[in-house]
Amino acid sequence: MMVNSFLEVEAKFAVGEHTPVPDLTVLPEVATVADTKKHNLSAIYYDTRDLRLTHAKVTLRRRTGGADDGWHLKLPGDGGRLELSAELTEPVDGEFVVPEELRAQIRSIVRDYELMPIAQVDNNRTESLLADDSGQPVAEFCDDRVTAWSLLPGGQQTSWREWEIELSGRLAGTEEGAAIISAATTRLISAGARKSASPSKLRAALGDSLEEAQLPDYLTPHDDPDSPAAAVVNALKANRDKLVAYDPKVRRDEWDSVHQMRVATRELRSHLQTFDGVLAGEQVEHILAELKVLAGMLGSARDAEVVEERFAWLIDADDSGLISEEDKNHILGTINNEYQRAHRRIVLGLDSQRYLSLLKDLDQLLADPPVVEPTEDDEAPQEMDEVMGEHLDQAYAKLRKRHKKAVRNWDNPELSLHQREEYFHDMRKAAKKLRYAAEAVSSATGLKTRRIYKACKQMQSVLGDFQDSVTSRNKLQAMAAADARRGRDTFALGLLYQREREIGLQALRDYDDAYDRITSAYRRLRKKKK
Repeated sequence: MMVNSFLEVEAKFAVGEHTPVPDLTVLPEVATVADTKKHNLSAIYYDTRDLRLTHAKVTLRRRTGGADDGWHLKLPGDGGRLELSAELTEPVDGEFVVPEELRAQIRSIVRDYELMPIAQVDNNRTESLLADDSGQPVAEFCDDRVTAWSLLPGGQQTSWREWEIELSGRLAGTEEGAAIISAATTRLISAGARKSASPSKLRAALGDSLEEAQLPDYLTPHDDPDSPAAAVVNALKANRDKLVAYDPKVRRDEWDSVHQMRVATRELRSHLQTFDGVLAGEQVEHILAELKVLAGMLGSARDAEVVEERFAWLIDADDSGLISEEDKNHILGTINNEYQRAHRRIVLGLDSQRYLSLLKDLDQLLADPPVVEPTEDDEAPQEMDEVMGEHLDQAYAKLRKRHKKAVRNWDNPELSLHQREEYFHDMRKAAKKLRYAAEAVSSATGLKTRRIYKACKQMQSVLGDFQDSVTSRNKLQAMAAADARRGRDTFALGLLYQREREIGLQALRDYDDAYDRITSAYRRLRKKKK
């Protein structure tokens, strides 16, 4: 089935029953009302029993009537909402089934839970196409008279009128489009409208019945919101939400989505490891192991993605004239094929029961965290600042230990280049963990960890550049070995390898300064803690 997508940028307004529509040709870019049509629309909205989609600000509906009847899925996006659509489907055993192409986009949210009707929204729409002086669409203005029913327990029928202006695809997400929306807001409010109190027709349809509905387990409030355990759970939930949000973006292969989902996975692991002693047990160990598998799967594609970008940059920057067009196409084509294979493996992994079980386990941990309870021999419970501060100290101690090992062995002739570089990779991971810990401590306590956070971020940048160079070099070496076995000339790969070696050494020149910033920030925090 064909799935279409576009960025939806719109503004909604509540308006009185008899308020006339103002002249909209005064808006920027708008020269005429090119066409006006009337539609009778009827939409059934679907969600799980505990409204997982609604809480994630996602809407799924089956709508009939109008020019775009079909299944519509709306997801949060940058600068607007991403709408995906699929054709209407015939019922199966008397029930309509969500097309698999759309269900895949929300699988990380709904898992194996049943999708059921939660609201019906009927709409008598007057739709006006606003065009520029060349006849190109600028926006659609809709005058909607809505009757809606909440199908949740205690739901009621409601009716209202609203105006809606939506930018055309070519203007969505642009400065020109933002100016049109701003001018339209001023114009419509001046005509008697007001900004809609509800973000969507679905929210307005659900009304008070939304507040009475069952909450998803991962939104269960913690028993003691001021405890260290609650602080850790809040940090875990933020990254759990990020993981789930990037799942559909990874499936669509959006730029940087694999990287961001991998970051969320690593942050989850880091928090669980850093705050071991606040939460612990077999449940935590199992989740740590599964997150490591997920991070590895994402890492294969991410490494190929980084390498492909670096290869393109290295080749474009080459001024020797020794890399032919054939070499360029071969090198970039080889690494792109590797990324595509890795991405297909990711999608298969995201559809697996193992991955869905991991998400379920994460939700269960958030709902009922395995808090380490004090024993009779323990002293009185510590304050949150003290507990979180101790975990920050542990993360810093680990970073110092890895720093000493990396620096001490950099010139060790008994170690291979790979082994010596791996110590700096371990140092980068320690800086990440300290940064994540500083972020969690800051959000949960009065400790000011911003300097540590920024210093660790700088270290990550330094060692990230270094590690990207190492990863690129390793791939060049592997490609050269494969090409040599096939009798292909490897001179261009060797040329790029040596340039990457120089780039890596250049990145390490900023290492000492980055480390000094971390130790300085940590000493300042210790003085304030005393």
